Amino acid sequence: MIKGIVLLVLFITLALLMGKLVSKIHLPAILGWLLTGMIIGPHALNWMDSSIIDAQWFHILSNIGEVFVGMLIGTELILKELKKSGKQILIICLFEGITSFIFVSVAFFIFADIPMPIALVFGAIALATAPAPSLSIVKEYNAQGPVSKTLIPLAALDDILALIVFFLVIGLVSGSMTGEGVNVFAILMMIVLPLALGAITGLIGAKVLKKECNKWQTILKVTALIILTVAIGVYINENILSINLVLSGISFAAFIANMVEEERLNEIMKDINPIMGIALVLVILDLGAPLDYNLIFGAGLLTAIYIISRGLGKIVGSYTGGKISKAEKNVCKYLGLSLLPHSGVSLIFTGIAVSTLSPYVPEHAAMIQGTIAAAAVINEIIAVFLAKQAFKMSGEIKLEKKERLDEVIN
Repeated sequence: MIKGIVLLVLFITLALLMGKLVSKIHLPAILGWLLTGMIIGPHALNWMDSSIIDAQWFHILSNIGEVFVGMLIGTELILKELKKSGKQILIICLFEGITSFIFVSVAFFIFADIPMPIALVFGAIALATAPAPSLSIVKEYNAQGPVSKTLIPLAALDDILALIVFFLVIGLVSGSMTGEGVNVFAILMMIVLPLALGAITGLIGAKVLKKECNKWQTILKVTALIILTVAIGVYINENILSINLVLSGISFAAFIANMVEEERLNEIMKDINPIMGIALVLVILDLGAPLDYNLIFGAGLLTAIYIISRGLGKIVGSYTGGKISKAEKNVCKYLGLSLLPHSGVSLIFTGIAVSTLSPYVPEHAAMIQGTIAAAAVINEIIAVFLAKQAFKMSGEIKLEKKERLDEVIN
C-alpha cells in the first residue's frame, strides 16, 4: 500500500508536469493529464497497473476525488441564482440529453443495422456527459460567462437524467429477455441516496464551516467531512446498491453554498483550491489509465457512428433547447461542444450493460464493449480540445491563459 501511494504521488507529479508542457502549446492541461494516464496505464508502460487500480485504497481516493469534482458543481448551485435560469437549464438539459439518445439510437438502427433494443442501449450510454474534463477547463482558464455558467448546473442535471434513462433502458431490454419488470424504486434510490447523503453531511458542514477559522482548520474540517461522506458512500455501495458519489459531492457543496455567507464561502473555496486541483488530476488519471490507445487503430464504422451521432445530438439538442428557452446566443451556439467529454461515465455504463447482456446476447455485448472503449479513447482527446474551443469562441477565455493552476501547483 505504501509503495502504491508513493507511486501515485509520482504519477500525479508527472501528470502535472505533462499538463504544463501541453499548456505551452495552448492546449488544456487536462489533455496532458489524460495522456499521462493512458501512457502509464496497463495498456502502455503498465506503471499504474492492476495492483494499484484494483486496490481498495485507490478506489477510496478516487471516490474522494469524485466528491471534490461534485463540489465544483455544487458550489455554483445557489438557489437565488438558479431561480433566474433554472427553467432554462432544465429545458436545455432535456433537449441535449434526449436528442443525443435519439440520434445515437436511430443511427445504430439505420446505418449499422443493429436491433432496436441494442441500439437503444448505445443511445442510453451516449446520453451521459462526464463533467470533470470541461469543469477542469473552466477552472484552469477561469472561464466566465453564460456558457460556463450554464454548463456547471447543467452537469448536475445531466448526471441525474443519464442515470434515469440508462437504467430504464437497460432494465427494459434485459427485462424483455428474461421476462422481469423494471425496478423503478432501485433506479430512484440510485439518485435519492447519494443526494441525501450529501445533504446530511452538507448540513453538518454548513454549521461547522460558518464560523471563520484559519486556512488549515478549514482544510481539516472540509477533508474530514468529505472522508465521512465517502465512508458512508462506500458502505452503501458495498451493502445496499451502487451510487454515484459525484452526486453526493454536488449535494454536499450545494447545502454549504446556500447556508454560508458568500464571503466565507469564497474563503473556504480558496483554502481548499490546492486540494481540489490534485483531486481533479487524480480523477483524470483514473479516467485515462484504463483507456487503450491501440483501440484508436482498430476503430471502425461503429465507433465513427457513435462519435459523430453523439456529437451531433449534443450540439443540435443544446442549440434547440437554448433557442426554445431563449438562452443567450453564445449558449445556443457553443454549449454543445462543452458537453462532448464523457468517457468516465460511458465506461461505467458500458460495464453494467455488458455484464447484464452477456448471458443473453454475448455477440452484442462484445460489440458494445469494443465500440464504446474505442470511442472513449478517440472522443476524449477530441472532446477536450473542442471544449476549450467552445469557451474560447464564446469569448469566455482569452488567448492568454490565466495561470490559475500555477497557484495550485506552487
